[in-house]
Amino acid sequence: MTQALLEKNAENPAVKGDLLEVDHVVKEFKVSGGFRKSSAVVHAVSDVSFSIREGETLAMVGESGCGKSTMGRLILQLLELTSGTIRFEGRDLGELSGEELRHIRKKMQIIFQDPYASLNPRMNVFQIISEPLTTHRVYATQKETEERVRELMRIVGIRPEFINRYPHQFSGGQRQRIGIARALALNPKLVVCDEPVSALDVSIQAQILNLLHDLQKEMQLTYLFISHDLGVVRYISDRVCVMFLGKLCEIGQTEDIFKDPLHPYTQFLLAAVPKPDPHLRREKKALLKGEMPSPVNPPSGCRFHTRCPYATDRCIQEEPQMREVRGRRVACHNVECLTIQ
Repeated sequence: MTQALLEKNAENPAVKGDLLEVDHVVKEFKVSGGFRKSSAVVHAVSDVSFSIREGETLAMVGESGCGKSTMGRLILQLLELTSGTIRFEGRDLGELSGEELRHIRKKMQIIFQDPYASLNPRMNVFQIISEPLTTHRVYATQKETEERVRELMRIVGIRPEFINRYPHQFSGGQRQRIGIARALALNPKLVVCDEPVSALDVSIQAQILNLLHDLQKEMQLTYLFISHDLGVVRYISDRVCVMFLGKLCEIGQTEDIFKDPLHPYTQFLLAAVPKPDPHLRREKKALLKGEMPSPVNPPSGCRFHTRCPYATDRCIQEEPQMREVRGRRVACHNVECLTIQ
């Protein structure tokens, strides 16, 4: 893994211009019910802006409920924006509909988190992988479709003779390989990887990560990699985007963020990562205190201020904006003078 990490974080000549641009995106869900029988609004994603360059892997990290998966589904147009703009190859996805949107969706695919729930148990491997090919009428004959499915199976490491088997006949890692083959069937440019290894054993995680890494090189793929596992993120990503309660905290190069995290939330996340050295077991860690605020009623000012030991009156009253600090973008009023010991 170490060698691959060094190769991944070296300067990547395959990375080109922006493939995807997310500009001031907001997603709110209206909910109703409960004992009060009143409606409320869940602020899932709040004024988020970032871009993904063609050929790179941008990782999105944060606690459960911070809006990572919602952001991925907004990009794929599986959810409708409340406001903001998402541009893919320079085209505003919100302005597309019908055949135009259908065509652009061939270039954007997703790998789901749970390989057990994401595959239809009543469909065999051929039916699962060929479904996008059939939906988009890629091939005129059954023979051509079957040849493509067998090719995809070889690419992801599934023996082609298993083409008529069903999901229950495979292990979790094999199922995820089938899901990857399905995502690659239409030769996409952007793949949203929604925690694709979190449901797998550690040894299988390494195999799937190496497969994704190799496929990116061979097929010139661009990844949005959603995860809460910082070890996985450091291995697979070029840049990291940190989210908290629907807001961006910090965006920068992977090694810069891991070696010198600037936002207090990023510092706490990295401080909480377990260290394998037994001599460090008694080391005192800086841990977050208190509960995560509710997305239904987010705090004023900086949304992290209720858990931040360095919060000031300005943090409570004024929302920090993303700004350039030491070669990355950070949303913190006091970032220049904070370091967690």
